[in-house]
Amino acid sequence: MASMFPIPARALAFSIAATLGWSGFASAPALAAANGPFLAHQALYDLKLVKSRGSNAINAARGRILYSFSGSACEGYTSEFRQVSELDSGEGKLTLSDLRSTSWEDAAGKTYRFKIETRMNDADAAPIDGVAERVGDGITVKLKQPVAKTFNLDGKVVFPTEQIQHIIAAARAGKSVLELMVYDGSDNGEKVYDTLSVIGQPIPGSRSIAAPDPSTADERMRALTRWPVTVSYYDRAAKAKDGEQTPVYAMSFELFENGVSRALVLDYNDFVISGAMGKFDVRDSRPCK
Repeated sequence: MASMFPIPARALAFSIAATLGWSGFASAPALAAANGPFLAHQALYDLKLVKSRGSNAINAARGRILYSFSGSACEGYTSEFRQVSELDSGEGKLTLSDLRSTSWEDAAGKTYRFKIETRMNDADAAPIDGVAERVGDGITVKLKQPVAKTFNLDGKVVFPTEQIQHIIAAARAGKSVLELMVYDGSDNGEKVYDTLSVIGQPIPGSRSIAAPDPSTADERMRALTRWPVTVSYYDRAAKAKDGEQTPVYAMSFELFENGVSRALVLDYNDFVISGAMGKFDVRDSRPCK
């Protein structure tokens, strides 16, 4: 993601998938890097249907993602994400979803605060609000919403921006595969995903590109290396129960070494959505003293 998308939350599935009954949240995971140097920025992605398949095939889909990333190693990183999507399942059946999230993560990956709100058509919003902190060898999560609850996670679990930190580090080291457990506060605030990242060969900034966008046209981005990355998300609970290996969804994107993501492709098994960057703005950031 990103990313995020990305990727940032990244982690952090998109609300367009939730409309057909899937859970998960991939906003931040692929849209922002958690280790510098990275770029404070805002990006707008236009969504459209690439293909539809399976029993839950849809006729059309459209929407937008607006993603903002800011912060520094000394003050932590803030991600703001909004996705508005419309699905047409035929016979005049339209589903409008509006997903908003805000998260903050310190640079060491010790604390992760998150607020997620999903609204479907005219229904009331479904909020998730909580904080996760590393305590000793584990992680303690304290939820305020949807219900007040405290529980523990395996200390090997990583947060969304921390996930992208590991992906970039693996890419720079020439690794092609990376497995991580990721917690982003999605679903009911208790979901942990097993993820498999497949990293392609580096793409130098000097290489010509068939479909440029505002990121590849920006002077600050042209000299940067990027990598094609596909991250598959697996329901850890389902896998433990019945050995299920089919991913809930997968995200493909090109990840720049400064954390910006372009050329998003979101695969939800029954349909595939592309996210082309339509706008890209670099934001001011304060360096650490």
